[in-house]
Amino acid sequence: PNAAGGFVAVNCASRPESLIESELFGYRAGAFTGAQRSGRRGKILQADGGTLFLDEIGDMPLELQARLLRVLDERQVTPLGTEETHAVDFQLISASHQQLPTLVREGRFREDLFYRLAVLPIRMPPLRDRREDIPWLAEHFLRIYAQREGKHVRGFEPEVLSLFERYEWPGNVRELENEVHRLIAFCPEGEKIG
Repeated sequence: PNAAGGFVAVNCASRPESLIESELFGYRAGAFTGAQRSGRRGKILQADGGTLFLDEIGDMPLELQARLLRVLDERQVTPLGTEETHAVDFQLISASHQQLPTLVREGRFREDLFYRLAVLPIRMPPLRDRREDIPWLAEHFLRIYAQREGKHVRGFEPEVLSLFERYEWPGNVRELENEVHRLIAFCPEGEKIG
């Protein structure tokens, strides 16, 4: 039902703890030193009617986890520095490179929030466990980066794809993407990567 709404993404690991709260929940003008004079709608309000994607949710501070849980339970958000609540309706998707059950056992992730989020868990296996995806992904990245670089590259020599399929890819898909980008940079115009 929220497919036609906006998609709002927040990386919970890339922002300092003091900023992520104001970014998620928003704030009224003058709520804290350095706040915009006009205030700011938070990402939760921006996602109203759409989808909120919280990337690296395992890095979210415990205090914010409690506030997020309250928003999910009550379907209301209260911006910082105000007592006004705003009704919200959004789909939540979250991701983490960490094992959330382990964080729960260690007391670094709220158990109640974990179970609130674990409606439809999807585990993305590492690239080394789905080698059949490697040629497709390599070709996909080739198209993207060749176009960005304005360079004509005719594809990969079969032995390159064979090497890709045998490699362990400890850096996963990002490592493959960077390797394809690097190879495009060194590939002569109009040639195949070999």
